[in-house]
Amino acid sequence: MSSFKDQFEQADGLKFPGKTYVETLLQPVFYDQKKYLFDAMFLIHKAHTTMLSEQGILSKSEAEQILKGVAEVEKMDRASIEYSAAYEDLFFLVESRIGEIIGQELAGKMHIAKSRNDMGEAMYRIVLRNYLQETIQNTAALSEAILNQAEQHVHSIMPAHTHTQPAQPTTFGHYLVAIYDSLQRDIERLKHAYNTVNQSPMGAAAITTSGFPINRERMVELLAFDGMIENSYDAIGAGDYLIEAAQALVSTMTNIGRWLQEFLRMTSKEVGLLRVSDAYVQISSIMPQKRNPVSIEHSRSIASSAAAEGLAVVHMIHNTPYGDINDTEDDLQPHLYNGYEKANRVLRLMRAVVLTITFNKERAHQQARENMITITELADVLARDYRVSFRKAHHKASIIAQKAQAQQKELYEISLHQVNEWLEDIELTAEDWQQIVDPTCFVERRKVTGGTNPAVVSDMIQRRRKVMQA
Repeated sequence: MSSFKDQFEQADGLKFPGKTYVETLLQPVFYDQKKYLFDAMFLIHKAHTTMLSEQGILSKSEAEQILKGVAEVEKMDRASIEYSAAYEDLFFLVESRIGEIIGQELAGKMHIAKSRNDMGEAMYRIVLRNYLQETIQNTAALSEAILNQAEQHVHSIMPAHTHTQPAQPTTFGHYLVAIYDSLQRDIERLKHAYNTVNQSPMGAAAITTSGFPINRERMVELLAFDGMIENSYDAIGAGDYLIEAAQALVSTMTNIGRWLQEFLRMTSKEVGLLRVSDAYVQISSIMPQKRNPVSIEHSRSIASSAAAEGLAVVHMIHNTPYGDINDTEDDLQPHLYNGYEKANRVLRLMRAVVLTITFNKERAHQQARENMITITELADVLARDYRVSFRKAHHKASIIAQKAQAQQKELYEISLHQVNEWLEDIELTAEDWQQIVDPTCFVERRKVTGGTNPAVVSDMIQRRRKVMQA
């Protein structure tokens, strides 16, 4: 009677690749390679063959035949390519197909001085740089939409929050410029990641370069890299380009997720400051009055998922050996690609939402009059115009706030006579009190660099627009 092990081996196979290995590893990797690396692989085959010919390592005739075979196989219908146990992965399948056209011996020559190691690293970098370019472009497009909205709302008063509580009056334009600036820093992080990623490892071969007289600098040109990873060990062993790309992804999506959360709060009926276009809301299946801003909800969720993909990359590289290792290759790469695909979904969707969103100016202005959020101006007026020490002025403003709270009144509901009684030894003028309780006056008085004053905010917007256009 056969043992359980014998039964398993009979079903799974005794030679490579076992059925379980195929189903759990080779097939998933094959289809990931087909989805993500196909174009980059052919780009490298053509560039490397061209370089070998230019260096006299291949004859002109050999190079022409190889390039013809590569071009022919490149045309094949990707959708029809299926995994076969006859080939370990997509690369061997492609080499075999090229060999069928030009002969296996000649097809094998295109791999002179080229390893799966440097080729793999180059492919990953080519694919990743494309994702980074797309993400930079989409982040810039979202930024432009935000700046356009900011320009329309430099006078739109609203409450600013600290610790999730109403704090001081600001404007929607001032708030949006803050979001814009945060996005610009993420764009810089993405650009820096792009510069790190877009360096050629080609010519490192397995890890020590090659005995053939190859031209690594020429591969930089042919593959449109910005530079080269000079040390061949570094070219194969480095994982920092993956970490930096992952960190830029995490930063961008985390930062966006924070203001998405605030947008959702502002779209609620209770707050009622933002109205999402009908094109990007869904109704309830049972509650006909509902306008659910699911476009923002989905964006928040997908942004979190994208950030998680980036964190997965960092964790997969952590404590791995410095060299060629599977941890940084086929199993890891899809996390980055999926993460950037999700990020670009968020960026595109939120650009549409931001471009078409409506801000309720009247409601926002009323909210800026409530919860005594102009009380800071009382302390400022006392210190600036009545020569009261700031600590004393702050204390007196605090007393007014406490007494107003006890009476459950807003500042604008309290008479000047009552305020002066509470201040005891100071007599405010009617004009001063009216300006203190007016959020518009509060906003306009903050004329210092970066402040809420509409002229200051407009200047910030114009300077940023010039940079964006340049």
